[in-house]
Amino acid sequence: MHRIQELAALTVEQVADGKNLTEALAARWRSAPNLTSQERGAIQDIAFGVMRHWAELRLVLRQLVPNTIPLPFLEHLLIVALYQLYYSRTAQYAIVNEAVHLAGMQARGRFKGLVNGVLRNALRRREALMQAVAENDEARCNHPAWWLKALQQHYPADWQAIVAADNNHPPMTLRINRRLTDMPTFLARLAEAGIEAEALDEVAVRLARPMSVRELPGFSEGVVSVQDWGAQQAAVRLDLQAGMRVLDACAAPGGKSCHMLEQADLALTALDIDGERLARVSENLDRLGLQATLLTGDASHPQDWWDGKPFDRILADVPCSASGVVRRHPDIRWLRRPEDFASFARQQARMLDALWPLLAPSGKMLYATCSIYPEENSQQLLAFLQRRADAHCLGQEQLLPTECHDGFYYALLEKR
Repeated sequence: MHRIQELAALTVEQVADGKNLTEALAARWRSAPNLTSQERGAIQDIAFGVMRHWAELRLVLRQLVPNTIPLPFLEHLLIVALYQLYYSRTAQYAIVNEAVHLAGMQARGRFKGLVNGVLRNALRRREALMQAVAENDEARCNHPAWWLKALQQHYPADWQAIVAADNNHPPMTLRINRRLTDMPTFLARLAEAGIEAEALDEVAVRLARPMSVRELPGFSEGVVSVQDWGAQQAAVRLDLQAGMRVLDACAAPGGKSCHMLEQADLALTALDIDGERLARVSENLDRLGLQATLLTGDASHPQDWWDGKPFDRILADVPCSASGVVRRHPDIRWLRRPEDFASFARQQARMLDALWPLLAPSGKMLYATCSIYPEENSQQLLAFLQRRADAHCLGQEQLLPTECHDGFYYALLEKR
């Protein structure tokens, strides 16, 4: 276990230093290529769990050790061990013993007593420590104070439900490929495999329990893909018709591109600024037996990649704060800063202004984010409509995170 604790603590330390959790875990896999799948799973579960309980665990640690802990690794080892003690099924004595063992490898063993005492006190004083958590809004909600304030400002009736959704595990939702199957047939395949699920609409299926895609009937043959129900709304809202020329302006990893191609025979261009991530689009297209033109380029600078032919439809799924998908990326709330939203808004405005001239007359553009904050959504839309007299909004909707889907924003624009 000490190897799992050590690598989980190093991962958490990197996130605390500003690296996102996905990158931190990827760095762990590169540094320890011989890890088993079970070890990787355990490290990932701990790291994600710590991020979901970050403010709570830090407050507990401060209650137990008011002074600064001299070694960053030691602090994050204690946070990992606290998470394990409170939220894992691992034997408590094993968690404590392995953490003490790891502490013994630091600074010639000077902190073994500290780690042992802190963890045993965490068990003895748990009720009082949890009371301190309950009295601290940031720790109780496991969101930064400024984030909670923004939620309360924008969603006074819904902010507590948003927080609760953020702190839950996300649902695993599938999208069936209607070119290859239909909902009754696929549900029957799941039932035959002993997989409990429910249909959310004609193509979306929510599983009762997450599982590896390798266990999904038909996945390798392209019958089904994994995609959040909220994300599936993008292709539905674009009013796609066969023969249309379509641009997915920020396509990676390709879920929305593939969904559009499953709906209609399109001349689709999948654009992304990251060539490595664009390779994932290619992999998804191949698995599903679909075709598209893949381009590496910046949506804000179409002069570098556009062939001059207008598009009938454009999906502008722009970079954003990702505040609507916090439960899938629990580190986001701790990495974001209030000033980030103005930066994202400027980037989004540049992208909208650059893509709009590429749209054919009477064409439609779907502006999409996985954010729940108005600065990136309704306020961004209003500013764009004020800049462009030929843009008309056909409708907008803010989806807040629920048990069925993540948080997304959609605004459908028509060029007149």
